[in-house]
Amino acid sequence: MLESLFGNPVIEKALFFILKNKKTYASELGKVFDIPLFSCQKGLERLEKGGILVSYTEGRTRLYQFNPRFPMLKELTLFLEKSYTFLPEKFHQKYYERSIRKRPRRKGKPL
Repeated sequence: MLESLFGNPVIEKALFFILKNKKTYASELGKVFDIPLFSCQKGLERLEKGGILVSYTEGRTRLYQFNPRFPMLKELTLFLEKSYTFLPEKFHQKYYERSIRKRPRRKGKPL
């Protein structure tokens, strides 16, 4: 829907995903949307270079979230929220509002 505005469908998916889940990492985006890891990494790096996202490491994972110092963050999130309402409901459930495990499983815990 907004890929022509952002220039890349990965950027659109990443922004909507971060809007709903607060943070993400490249391989999570790749798994959820079934897109190559390299594309996710480049898209997230591009958003970080533009100042829209910030990243930090947690263990060996580089996590991305919205940059709280981005001057137009409030306007961007309002725009994304409004655009999100126009997405079909099946996309909401399938991609953006899924229950995704956020913590690793305890070592030795039975499945």
